[in-house]
Amino acid sequence: MLPIGEFSKLCGVSTKTLRYYNEIGLLLPQNINPENGYRYYSTQQLKDMLWINRLKSFHCSLEEIKSILEQGSKTLEEVLLHKQRELLEKQRELSYTLLQLGQDIGKVKEGIPIMAYVDDIVVELVHTESMELLSIRRMMSSADYAQGYKRYFDQLYARAAREGLSLRGAPMTFYHSDQFDPAGNDTEFALPISVPVVGSRTLPRRSCAKAVYTGAYADLPAVYARMWDWAEQQGYALVDSPYEIYLTDPAHSEADQLVTEVYFPVKLNLSRS
Repeated sequence: MLPIGEFSKLCGVSTKTLRYYNEIGLLLPQNINPENGYRYYSTQQLKDMLWINRLKSFHCSLEEIKSILEQGSKTLEEVLLHKQRELLEKQRELSYTLLQLGQDIGKVKEGIPIMAYVDDIVVELVHTESMELLSIRRMMSSADYAQGYKRYFDQLYARAAREGLSLRGAPMTFYHSDQFDPAGNDTEFALPISVPVVGSRTLPRRSCAKAVYTGAYADLPAVYARMWDWAEQQGYALVDSPYEIYLTDPAHSEADQLVTEVYFPVKLNLSRS
């Protein structure tokens, strides 16, 4: 048996952390002296602690780690594959951020304003045709989006294939919330289809501000900022839910090569003086 201090040294984990793990039921001492409250761990628990540290290095939350330890190998492969996908996505994001950082350093050296590209985004007024949509609508938190896009679009493509539905265009996402909330946003994933089916909806003809952007999805807020500026200058009000159409597959394209069409329904701003 090892006292908590010795166990702490061997594992490279503070005694404060070990006490917290005990509180949440993640790693319990093998024995607690009833007289003085001293905690003791078995040498066999060293392997458990190393496994916990390994899972933490994979960016697993303590809740996820606890679930893995309780369920054993039942969900281990699924959890590890999920973490692998998350880290690969973060790697892609970091690679793009480093590329963007290098470009911005170059602009600073040349005396070019870093945000000058926003003014170069072309916005135009278009009149869209109505279309039938097969869609899934969910509340999505900021952490959900990366995996959520793939999950729900995969479900839509699977249903379209299962029911033999003809697609009329690229995947789309509608943002229905009035304001951004990291805890949850009303998001609709959709595929345009040829004919109505059970559960589909019709997107009516609309006048929209439209912009086409080539670059990472993380940069799309710049497009919306440019649209607000364009609408103000042109005497329009942005109304209803904006939506994006993804013309390139992120699984097979670099972040700076993603092409996205952004649409924002508009109407004349009659209150403008």
